Amino acid sequence: MYNPTELKQIYMDPKNDQGQGAQPAGQNPQGQGQTQPQPPQPPQGAGQGGAGQAQPQGIVPPAMYPPQGYPQGGMPGAYPQMPPQGYPQGGMQPGMYPPPGYPQPGMYSDMGMGGQQGLGGGMPTQEPEDTTPANFPLGTKFVQPIKITLPKNELSFDEKYFVTLLAGSISLSKEEKKRIIDSVPKLKQSQIDELINIFEEEKEKFAALSKKHVPKLEELAQQHYNEWMDLETESEQVQKKSEDQDKAEAIRKQLGL
Repeated sequence: MYNPTELKQIYMDPKNDQGQGAQPAGQNPQGQGQTQPQPPQPPQGAGQGGAGQAQPQGIVPPAMYPPQGYPQGGMPGAYPQMPPQGYPQGGMQPGMYPPPGYPQPGMYSDMGMGGQQGLGGGMPTQEPEDTTPANFPLGTKFVQPIKITLPKNELSFDEKYFVTLLAGSISLSKEEKKRIIDSVPKLKQSQIDELINIFEEEKEKFAALSKKHVPKLEELAQQHYNEWMDLETESEQVQKKSEDQDKAEAIRKQLGL
C-alpha cells in the first residue's frame, strides 16, 4: 500500500502521461494480473461525487476537480434544478429555469379578473365610441314669444334674434344674461356682433356632440329655460313697478302736488 505522500507524488508527476490514476513505476498495467492500489477511504459521512466516487484523502485535486456538492464533470449551473412540479419560480438567478420560450414569472394572465386576456397580454379591446353628432338644438323650448325686450339703443342688429340666442344659451347664468341685457345701450356695434358669433358657435358645438351627451344637454336646457322664465317674471314685475311709478307721478302733476 502507498501512503498519501507517495500517491500525491504519483498524481502530480508531470512526466506521468496517464494523469490521475497512472501506475507506479515497476507495476504492471491493469489487466495483467496486478490490482490497482486502492486509496484510503474517506471518513464516514464525507460528501459523494456526482459519479459515486469519493475524493481521495490527502490528495490535492487538479484545478478543474468539481467542488463538493456539484455534479461530476460539470460546472456550476450545468444541471439547473427543476422547481417543484415543473413550474418556474420567481426570483431565480440568471441562467436558471425557465428556459427560453416559457412565460416569465408575473406574465400569467389573471383568468378571474374581467375575462381572458389576449396573447399579447393586453386587455380586450372595446368597441369604438359612436361619435355621430346628435344635432341637439338649443332654444327650441321657447315656443312662446319671448317677453323680454332690450333697452333702447342706437345699434344695428336683429334684436329678436339676439334675445332668442341669449335665452337659449346654456353657458351663462341668469344673472349674466340680465347684465348683458342691461348693458346693451352701452355696447359698441363690434361687441354686439361678437356676442352673436359666440352664441352661434355655442349652438354648433353642442349640436356636434354625440347622443351619449343628450341626457345632460336636455337637463341643462330645461334648467336654463326655467331660469329664463324666472327672469321674464322678474322683468315684468320691474316693468309694472316702473309703470305704476310713472302713473303716480303723472297724477301728482295733475293735482299740482
